[in-house]
Amino acid sequence: MTALTVDLGARSYDVILERESLASAGEKLDLDRRVLIVTDAGVPAEYAAAVAAQCRAPLLRCVPQGEGSKSLSVLETLLTDMLRAGFTRGDCVCAVGGGVVGDLAGFAAACYMRGVDFYNVPTTVLAQVDSSIGGKTAVNLGGVKNIVGAFWQPRRVLIDPDTLQTLSPRLRAEGLAEAVKAGLIADASLFERFEAGVGEADLEDVIGKALRVKKTVVEADEHEGGLRKILNFGHTIGHGIESVTGLLHGECVALGMLPMCSRPVRARLLPVLEKLGLPTRVQADPEAVYAALLHDKKMGAGTVSAVFVDEPGRCAVREVPPESLRPLIREVAAP
Repeated sequence: MTALTVDLGARSYDVILERESLASAGEKLDLDRRVLIVTDAGVPAEYAAAVAAQCRAPLLRCVPQGEGSKSLSVLETLLTDMLRAGFTRGDCVCAVGGGVVGDLAGFAAACYMRGVDFYNVPTTVLAQVDSSIGGKTAVNLGGVKNIVGAFWQPRRVLIDPDTLQTLSPRLRAEGLAEAVKAGLIADASLFERFEAGVGEADLEDVIGKALRVKKTVVEADEHEGGLRKILNFGHTIGHGIESVTGLLHGECVALGMLPMCSRPVRARLLPVLEKLGLPTRVQADPEAVYAALLHDKKMGAGTVSAVFVDEPGRCAVREVPPESLRPLIREVAAP
């Protein structure tokens, strides 16, 4: 078992990384109360059922799979369900699934009665290495990703790597893109691990290393006033690509990282992405990607906070005019 503590003072919480821990969720999470368990149709039903069986009063809700569930209408449905079931401030919300479920359920927890306890039980690589910690919760609006949300830290995160056994190779790969990102921005040894090749036996250690990177950053800058912006590496262009294509989030992050690297780093990153089965080019209109990028939350007064990597393990945030990203988009996107 690996136990990490995200140290945020009164909002501190533990992250438990342990195989077969789903079966003992009731011992590790305070489930002796009303618990809204949110999952989606793409998550094996037995995962949420295992958590529900350990709750005193579970209310299980399964939303449709995909980004479409991160909407105000689905959020309203969850909040209405909590209200009708008589949830109080002493009750809680538990996400069982990937990043979509975690963002949606976490935001519901942040909104209901101005905030109730939230537990995150991530079951995808993407959520386990990245989105399950840090407290970012959100839904999409008007085609803009994560534009409505709140910072709401979980009370505890329970990660069972055994839940990854049911994932497709594509879903595993997209999640590992975020771990590659963590290595590039802050842990050269983690990136070198990917260069050497990551197998099933390495997965638990990779998850732990990626979480340590994010934990350190979040502890220093919980609300993204400065340092936390480095976690957006690959996301500026990546979110633009995600808005106009059917690619998965991690696939878009992979594409978004490439143009933001120095030439030597890019030469090392390309074979890593190819080995993982991640895309290195996409068929998409560069101008449509650019238009979507202009709606990004990282846009300031005429500039965008963009993250660049000149060597593995080190990065820099630079305020650049959005126009300067046009040629970078064309390096990975073409009609």
